[in-house]
Amino acid sequence: MRSGFAVLVGRSNVGKSTLLNTVVGTKIAATSFRAQMTRQTIHGVLNTPEGQAIFVDTPGVLKEKRSLLTSKLIKKIHEALNGIDVIVYVVDPTREIGPEERLVYGMIRHLSTPKILVLNKTDLPKKERPHEEDYLQWSNDFEAVFSLSALKARHIEPLKAKVIALLPEGEPLYPEEQLTNIDKEFWIAEIIREKVFSVLDKEIPYAITVQVSSVEEKQDCTVITAHILTNQLRYKRVIIGKGGSKIKEIGQMARKELEQAINQKIFLELDVAVDTHWVDRI
Repeated sequence: MRSGFAVLVGRSNVGKSTLLNTVVGTKIAATSFRAQMTRQTIHGVLNTPEGQAIFVDTPGVLKEKRSLLTSKLIKKIHEALNGIDVIVYVVDPTREIGPEERLVYGMIRHLSTPKILVLNKTDLPKKERPHEEDYLQWSNDFEAVFSLSALKARHIEPLKAKVIALLPEGEPLYPEEQLTNIDKEFWIAEIIREKVFSVLDKEIPYAITVQVSSVEEKQDCTVITAHILTNQLRYKRVIIGKGGSKIKEIGQMARKELEQAINQKIFLELDVAVDTHWVDRI
């Protein structure tokens, strides 16, 4: 029996959170086309007859955006690399190697921890992955190299088997029925935050978060009260939308996904507030 931690690292938007969800087999981490969607180190637990792998999702590196949020997220990546048994380095061959990629590569290259290189997005045509060979030149620094599609769940099994094989011998660290380290409130907040970015596209910056203040389980429904927090009044107006149209759409999308996930009717009470210090609490 083997058990241990496998950290997912890479720059923003390479598909780490999608890969985590695919490997575990259920949606744990929020996903979005927006950079730095992941802000916490989220665990996703994979159980197999051979052992248990705890995949650790990390924020994406966004070097060019200088802010308190970015510096805090990069610090979380460095912290997540401590005490890890396997490093899974996820890259996007549709994008050329640049400063952000070299920063991530520099974080892990000198480490003695076993490393796996994952070339994601192989569901796309070859002509849309023009930088694949550039990444493959790094192959000698890795125990194994896998090409896969996290979105389409293609060629995932070989990666799972290799991660388990590289883990040390040991007993499971999580009970078999527990798939993540996050609680229900955090998961609900992530779903709502995902819908905020989905509805508003590029109308708002990264400076929003979601806090769930209460989850009340009733006989015929679950009542959720949540707050979308932003750091400026002008963004509050954008999130609410004319006549409340945007926040209504966000609530409808979030409620639909939550109902499908927990198979129960959801009553979602959602509002928007200005909080200039929410980043300090990350």
